[in-house]
Amino acid sequence: MPVPWFLLSLALGRNPVVVSLERLVGPEDAARCSSGLSCHLWDGDVLCLPGNIVSTPGPVLVPRHLQTELVLRCHQETDCDLCVRVVVHLAVHEQWEEPGEEKQFEGAADLELEEPRNASLQAQVVLSFQAYPVARCVLLEVQVPAALVQPGQSVGSVVFDCFEAALGAEVRIWSYTQPRYQKELNLTKQLPDCRGLEVRDSIQSCWALPWLNVSTDGDNVHLVLAVSEEQHYGLLLYWNQVQGPPKPWWHKNLTGPQTITLNHTDLVPCLCIQVWPLTPDSVRTSICPFKEDPRAHRNLWRVARLRLLSPRTWRLDAPCSLSAEAVLCWQTPGGGPCQPLVPPLPQENVTVNVSIWEKLKLQECLWADSLGPLKDDMLLVDIRGPQDNRSLCALEPSGCTPLPSRVSTRAAHFGEQLIQDLQSGLCLQLWNGDLGALWACPMDKYIHKRWALVWLACLLFTAALILFLLCKKDRVKVAARGRAALLLYSADDVGFERLVGALASALSQLSLRVAVDLWSRRELSAQGPLAWFHAQRRQTLQEGGVVVLLFSPGAVAACREWLQGGAAAPGAHGPHDAFAASLSCVLPDFSQGRAPGSYVGACFDRLLHLDAVPDLFRTVPVFSLPSQLLDFLGALQGPSASHPGLLQGWAEQVSQALQPALDSCFQSLGAPELSRGMEPGGDWT
Repeated sequence: MPVPWFLLSLALGRNPVVVSLERLVGPEDAARCSSGLSCHLWDGDVLCLPGNIVSTPGPVLVPRHLQTELVLRCHQETDCDLCVRVVVHLAVHEQWEEPGEEKQFEGAADLELEEPRNASLQAQVVLSFQAYPVARCVLLEVQVPAALVQPGQSVGSVVFDCFEAALGAEVRIWSYTQPRYQKELNLTKQLPDCRGLEVRDSIQSCWALPWLNVSTDGDNVHLVLAVSEEQHYGLLLYWNQVQGPPKPWWHKNLTGPQTITLNHTDLVPCLCIQVWPLTPDSVRTSICPFKEDPRAHRNLWRVARLRLLSPRTWRLDAPCSLSAEAVLCWQTPGGGPCQPLVPPLPQENVTVNVSIWEKLKLQECLWADSLGPLKDDMLLVDIRGPQDNRSLCALEPSGCTPLPSRVSTRAAHFGEQLIQDLQSGLCLQLWNGDLGALWACPMDKYIHKRWALVWLACLLFTAALILFLLCKKDRVKVAARGRAALLLYSADDVGFERLVGALASALSQLSLRVAVDLWSRRELSAQGPLAWFHAQRRQTLQEGGVVVLLFSPGAVAACREWLQGGAAAPGAHGPHDAFAASLSCVLPDFSQGRAPGSYVGACFDRLLHLDAVPDLFRTVPVFSLPSQLLDFLGALQGPSASHPGLLQGWAEQVSQALQPALDSCFQSLGAPELSRGMEPGGDWT
């Protein structure tokens, strides 16, 4: 039986208190004043012309405050319209004159008749009303007896009945006098719809409104629409946005009573429900029942994604608007929490509206796959102070160590050398802002110097092993340097390039020397894709390495284009696409039988089926990753393959590194395109 978690009638809205409205009979407008005042409403509307502000000839009546009240204007008992009653509170304004404006307002002042200070006052008060598509202006004449005239004091109010407006409309009201002695008063109101008002039997557009209940049953949320069997209506689920139009999520036209079931994981704070009868000019009523639901806020942060677009820009993707703060932080190579920079660099705001429900963190490392294998670098924070003063410190687990410094830390020991490297341009700038910069300085050469004495102490032992090592020179050379692997792929999109970068980084952590165009952009631009591939292929094969062909939909299309005699024009696949340039050398190796032993093929699970790889390339082993990682790593190792237990550990390590990038690539492509790519023999051209 459903548990009453949240039960809400759409006719009542979020507040279950309904408001009963006063009824006015007849279509005529009317005006009335508070005790002691006399007023008159001009017949018909007037032109809305506020005019310029003029100086006062003495005490004058001016509007001091605006109030509104909702009423019903009824033509019959069940034929009413929503109407806005306006109350204008009036006060006596003392004489004033802007300095330097005497000449500007001299002519206007001369038109006013000088009145005794204790005489009665009369004013023409204009009410201007706008509610798309209606715009009206009415004129009220108000007279105050001399006994009530006290400068600066309120004298009473005048009530106007009334301006008709549509349910749910936004109305704007202005009030000023003619002539105008001060800035006009203004008021903006959002009128309610059929919710919260006792109008269902009075306003005909509310008669056919579908009534909605929201309840929960375990992990499911039920939207129960209680209507007649013949009722036709529309139902829309959408994500409401603080900035920009709503994002539709689900829409359907329905007939009769319905129960729509949602999973609790679909709930987010901005998920709203809109219903309306399928009749011309019908009233649409919306409700957002999950704004304060803790589960909806947890779901929102669970689906939010932080994406790095370039070294200095990022993007927060989420169904609802959020307010979040993005800061630079750093992490030690061994992992652990990401620590804020100390002293901090300027914080940057990522704003996508609405306040944070709970403090959750989204973390992504800068260019993790594009910089290649992890390096033993020292992070330096360069802070720019006032009067061009600069200070430098090195980030360490204990904090930010000033340079130079006499403390006993690793950074302090190499402080002078690090400063010289920074001044010599040997450090890589990772960030640059108005108040500071972040640098990465390599530490490899200093580590080698530190261990120089240890190497000298081991010299005698090393000499004793020279003869043994010379006997197995070739085998030792390969084992020490690792087998060379050249990765070739088609740059289908940014997601696939990131996936290739993740694979290359993971393989470089093993006993393999990986070459990929992602890490050689400068050489690729200088030499050209064809020359760069020739040099890399020749070097890889001469050293007994292996060329890895990573097949994707784009790669399969390019291969088929070549096999059908329609080679792509130069530059057709981009300035850095080594795969398209390499086909002129790769295909002859396969057609002439030279590929076995020097080539290996691979594709990625869910992105391409093995059967989609052209038959010509199946003369060498082709693997699907990461499901066949163990066999793939064995093929890359070649005759000197490591122990099966070690290969199994490597396979798990590579699989963990690949999975996030593979999931990201799968989500960015979308299900329809992926299902097409999984079909053997699909047309990718």
